[in-house]
Amino acid sequence: MKNFVLIGAAGYIAPRHLKAIKETGNNLLAALDKHDSVGVLDAYFPGAQFFTEFERFDRHLEKIKREGVNVDYVTICSPNYLHDSHIRFGLRLGADVICEKPLVLNPWNVDGLIAMEKETGKKVYNILQLRLHPAIMAMKEQVNATPGQHHQVDLRYITARGNWYHYTWKGNEEKSGGILSNIGIHFFDILTWTFGNCKSWKVDQLDAQTATGLLEFDNASVNWTLSIDENLLPEPVRKEGGRSFRSLVLNDMAIDFNSGFEDLHKRSYEEILKGNRCELAETRQVIELIHGMRHSKK
Repeated sequence: MKNFVLIGAAGYIAPRHLKAIKETGNNLLAALDKHDSVGVLDAYFPGAQFFTEFERFDRHLEKIKREGVNVDYVTICSPNYLHDSHIRFGLRLGADVICEKPLVLNPWNVDGLIAMEKETGKKVYNILQLRLHPAIMAMKEQVNATPGQHHQVDLRYITARGNWYHYTWKGNEEKSGGILSNIGIHFFDILTWTFGNCKSWKVDQLDAQTATGLLEFDNASVNWTLSIDENLLPEPVRKEGGRSFRSLVLNDMAIDFNSGFEDLHKRSYEEILKGNRCELAETRQVIELIHGMRHSKK
């Protein structure tokens, strides 16, 4: 059984990590969040210590470390712009780190983390759970089986958000990286994972709600659309009260990945506990791609 601590316990994604830690047979020692709406802890680790101030959290971890309690993993679910700092804290603590997407917002931050991995001997694991989705894995196998073929891909992801979104860190591009980083990171990751190096890109639209463009890979051309605008949801989805729409088409064949997400965080943790991961140098490729596109319209 491994000991975990969690940074960012009050947000949307934290329960998936708490569930994964629990279901993989591990223990949560402590959690940190400046917001105290963390009753979800009772469902998984009611005995975990909780802190709203980083300084007290840090002091507690140093205290238990001196008492011989080892922190094996620091899980990070904090806002995107804090990931770099919190990852470095975890490495300095002497723990491996598990971080939600996006790992960081700038490619040079990845370089610093690679150096810290070498200095500390600890590892950073990025949650990229779509790589474990059966439909995505099957698509990659299909592409690998047809070397030399140039594929045509269309990707659309619409996930409606209310007005609240724009008044939180998610709606602040400096803190979230905008929709390219905040909702697009997983999709850009599976594209680079499947189709290799991106040779060129074009951004046709980029604003607070919608982004569209074209990516050219060694063996694929990808038209993509990302949006949080509910008005862009297909009419059948809106009539049924749906709030999200995913469409991935490979050479006129639809890839069905509108379900099958329930256990992907658990599977991610299972792979991490085995030591399997996406190397930071590979993660850097998609961070660099998104950073370039994000700044292309400025």
